[in-house]
Amino acid sequence: MTLALKEAGKAFLEDEVPIGAVLVSSGSEVIAADHNRTRQNNDPTAHAEILVLQRAARVLNNFRLPGTTLFVTIEPCLMCAGAIIQARVDQVFFGTADPKAGALGSLYDVSKDQRLNHRFEVISGVLETECRELIQKFFEVRRNNLS
Repeated sequence: MTLALKEAGKAFLEDEVPIGAVLVSSGSEVIAADHNRTRQNNDPTAHAEILVLQRAARVLNNFRLPGTTLFVTIEPCLMCAGAIIQARVDQVFFGTADPKAGALGSLYDVSKDQRLNHRFEVISGVLETECRELIQKFFEVRRNNLS
């Protein structure tokens, strides 16, 4: 999660919503790391999780990523949770909940939906304070700059 927080810090400096993600193998090797790039890429799907899953699929030459664990600073949204399901990620650790858009327990919980063809373990609250403070600081700075 420390590496995901570093990625989120890069996003903050690039005026992107500071969310970072890292995908690791079952042997704890980092496969891919990235951060939100929606503004840079002019792409509403360029969330950290999506970018990491895409990069990992290219690295592993496989769109399925079984045996992997995703670390992300903020609870994934519905789009990202859907991509996690399609990629067959085994575990997701996230820092802080997203009560407005979170799809792994806050607003929805697709990780346990029996109707879907893949379920995965979710562990929340990892470095929660640090993750929450970074995103709160980002939005505080943006609000102050708009005033």
